[in-house]
Amino acid sequence: MVHIVSIAEIGALVGDPARANMLEALMDRRALTAKELATRAGIAPQTASGHLSKLITAGLITMEQHGRHHYHALASSEIARMLEGLQQVASTQNIKQAGRTIRTGPRDAAMRVARGCYDHMAGHLAVSVTDAMLDRGQIEFDGDGGSVTASGKLFLEKFGVDFAAAKHSKRVFCRPCLDWSERRFHLAGAVGAGLLHRTLDLNWVKRQDNTRALAITRAGEQGFRKTFGIEKIT
Repeated sequence: MVHIVSIAEIGALVGDPARANMLEALMDRRALTAKELATRAGIAPQTASGHLSKLITAGLITMEQHGRHHYHALASSEIARMLEGLQQVASTQNIKQAGRTIRTGPRDAAMRVARGCYDHMAGHLAVSVTDAMLDRGQIEFDGDGGSVTASGKLFLEKFGVDFAAAKHSKRVFCRPCLDWSERRFHLAGAVGAGLLHRTLDLNWVKRQDNTRALAITRAGEQGFRKTFGIEKIT
């Protein structure tokens, strides 16, 4: 019974539109202030403070103070996976409103191309990278799990991913994650996070303000083509 009550309480917290918008804003792992989250949710800062207090109490987000500012972030990758799962379920219901079918996945075209999914990459670009690594035998998926092959290890190390750190991370090493918009798998886990961090370091992709979408740079277009054989990203 306690478990069922807990599910109901979490569902009620996430089900509020303002809180859902704030949680969505934190899905790319950037820590945001209450004012920034209020703007993303379209509510007053005072109202946002009340919502954030409830989310902190429930353990869905954390808050850290740096100087005068309080920064909020998702509490864990498990919370991000829960939110992504809810988005996937919602988008597969083929809900109809006002005589029209709601389009599955994010409405923003840029979000469909590339976006942050907590600490790894999602969208068409992420699926294309994953397909390339699967086709080359660098990674393998088996159900909900995944692994990196010997050739994959060499590739990741040459590409500049800290493979040793990823291997010894306490989190899941390599796993498939069903993409919300593509309905196919992209790479997640410590390896997926390592790839995103490396492409950010290379300036192949850039984070944008007020959105989870990732902008693909000119260097990125060339890099993804040369390294992964991706000819068309958008």
